[in-house]
Amino acid sequence: MKKTLITLATAALVLSGCGSSTKDDNTFTVGMEAAYQPFNWQTSKKTDTAVKLDGGAGYADGYDVVVASKIAKKLGKKLVVKKIAWDGLQPAVESGEIDAIVAGMTADKKREKGLDFTTPYYQSEMVMIVRKNSPMTSFNDIQQFSGYKVTGQKNTNYDTIIDQINGVKHQTPKSTYPELVVALQQGDTDGITAELPVANGIVQANPDLSIVKFADGHNFNVDTAVSIGLKNNTRKTAEFKKIQKALDSISQEERLKIMEDAVKRAPTEK
Repeated sequence: MKKTLITLATAALVLSGCGSSTKDDNTFTVGMEAAYQPFNWQTSKKTDTAVKLDGGAGYADGYDVVVASKIAKKLGKKLVVKKIAWDGLQPAVESGEIDAIVAGMTADKKREKGLDFTTPYYQSEMVMIVRKNSPMTSFNDIQQFSGYKVTGQKNTNYDTIIDQINGVKHQTPKSTYPELVVALQQGDTDGITAELPVANGIVQANPDLSIVKFADGHNFNVDTAVSIGLKNNTRKTAEFKKIQKALDSISQEERLKIMEDAVKRAPTEK
């Protein structure tokens, strides 16, 4: 899925929601953006699935939160969720501020040099979001977007894959999906890249937008599996193995149901 991390030194400057690196051994502390629905988002509502954000106002909810909650329960620990900017997640693991990244992160070769990853906990597909009244709604090949303006999220695979479209007008990326949606609605871009669950949530909240799915062999060449990121060189530790075992206990059927429910309850306000 996402994303391409900037250098560790630069990333350390963009941490948000940071606190002491000292953690309670009885907690499972995870980091996420809380701005990437349906995987994770911030809300003021206390619900059965929401978890109060550590050191901040409101709660975190979404697919990642529910999965993290189930893992914490299996570990016999209390779940703590920290809202951290995307580029600050890896430094937060390295410093010990958090135990794990549960934020829709794809394990790629570059990232695996600084993190150890579990097996994937969700697999999706890449799509494009366009305005519903545009001719692009009938497209089924990424190359049909040649000559059109396309935008992705900054420092993510969603931005770098755009250049797979020959002749595309690759626009300056945006930091968040709300910014991308506004750019699309205002006509500053013609399409925004997204994974299907994210796109479903966006279109549910914005009925003036539509999802373009691509035919087999005509989609982006990108890994859309997401995994949990843990501290580097910990794969052989008992803690890593416990987290992997807890994740393995969540069946594929249950994972699909968790995502289905997350899409349904994701915020719909624009």
